[in-house]
Amino acid sequence: MDPRPADIHPAEASALEDYPVPGGEPPAPAEIGEPADPPHGRQALLLLGVGLILIGLNLRIGVASVGPVLGEVRASLGLSATSASLLTTIPVFAFGAFAFLTPGLTRRIGMHRLLGITLLVLAAGILLRLHPSLLALFAGTVLVGAAIAVGNVVMPAAIKRDFAHRAGLMMGLYSTALFVGAAVASGLTAPLLPAVGGSWRAALAVWAVPAVLALLVWIPQLRRSPGRMKTSDAVADAPTERGEPPFRAILADPVAIAVTALMGLQSISYYTALTWVPTILQDAGMDAGAAGWMLAYSAFPGILASLVTPALAARMRPAWLPVALAAVLTGVAYLGLAVFAAGGAVVWMTLLGLGQGASISLSLTYIVWRSPDTHFTGHLSTMSQGFGYLLAGLGPIGIGAVHGLTGGWAVPMIVLGVLLIAQLIAGVLASRPVHVRARGAATRSRGIPEAVDSAP
Repeated sequence: MDPRPADIHPAEASALEDYPVPGGEPPAPAEIGEPADPPHGRQALLLLGVGLILIGLNLRIGVASVGPVLGEVRASLGLSATSASLLTTIPVFAFGAFAFLTPGLTRRIGMHRLLGITLLVLAAGILLRLHPSLLALFAGTVLVGAAIAVGNVVMPAAIKRDFAHRAGLMMGLYSTALFVGAAVASGLTAPLLPAVGGSWRAALAVWAVPAVLALLVWIPQLRRSPGRMKTSDAVADAPTERGEPPFRAILADPVAIAVTALMGLQSISYYTALTWVPTILQDAGMDAGAAGWMLAYSAFPGILASLVTPALAARMRPAWLPVALAAVLTGVAYLGLAVFAAGGAVVWMTLLGLGQGASISLSLTYIVWRSPDTHFTGHLSTMSQGFGYLLAGLGPIGIGAVHGLTGGWAVPMIVLGVLLIAQLIAGVLASRPVHVRARGAATRSRGIPEAVDSAP
């Protein structure tokens, strides 16, 4: 049944359909001002897709580049281990805290322009760490975390808006880009030291270059008109609250809670491994260089898994099977690290990379798949990544504390195994093909049945 009022002229009805307000009721004919300017032609769409992937490539570099030179940072500034660890934990907490500011920024600026500003702030934060002061180092780290937080939230909504017909493919490429960026930064930062005179500040600052390059590719999107309504300054390519439930309406939605729990729990696994796996391997007798390379190596199976998992998840039945496979792979890796860490390191890191790559890809893809429109994608992205990363920031600290109390790694791995069971339960619930409904308010306004099945 066509939900449009019968007295709307066909030309006005066409304008209502074409006016790209993602989420919310379409504007009334009298409200239509300048419509948003979508990309025209295959080349423009390709350039948009490349720009999105390049942005994704930059959303882990600023964090992953710090770990390889953390020893040099401590020696140079005289930092304790706890103080130095803040350089890797502050960004994770920032991912969560600044995520909640993103919807307001998106409404005022628009998704595409906000992504451009994000790249600019990211490059500025990375370059700020060149300044020879402790304050600049930590301020730059906060800026990096804030920029990545905004990008984390906006990217799924942008993909939903511009590539709804290829959401699985684009989310796979996006999650792959996250892994590639982290792998490149963690693998090349230390080798860069001789090329920059042994300066860890310069080695970190080099990673502003990819952000600047991505910004240059993104310039055509900054020039696109975001569209505005005559009666409002609202940006048309931003999720609007017009006729839609507010963000708080999804906080009790079971689908949103499941997606958020999956995001947070798999992030605990990822950032805990990023922080402690090299130490686990060193305590098992492996030298520091080899332990670092083992961690970097795990990114490659992670890249493969993150690339193919969304496409496989769209076809596999039952729907929870990919979640279960990811949990099993990760669990076997945990067991191996607890029992025979150094001897089977290649096997354990392969399994860990596959399991974590699949889990990250699924948690990001479910944000898009479980949202009926861009409005809800923005809300669900904010909720899952805001609360999820705040939870994830506690992982490395908590596991480190358990290790300190027990003096070994067996008990911490058991704790991670228990959390993995919780992750599996959350993933099974998130895999159900049902949209976030926010008590059905939005779907009823469109004349759509409340229990809307999503694809896949």
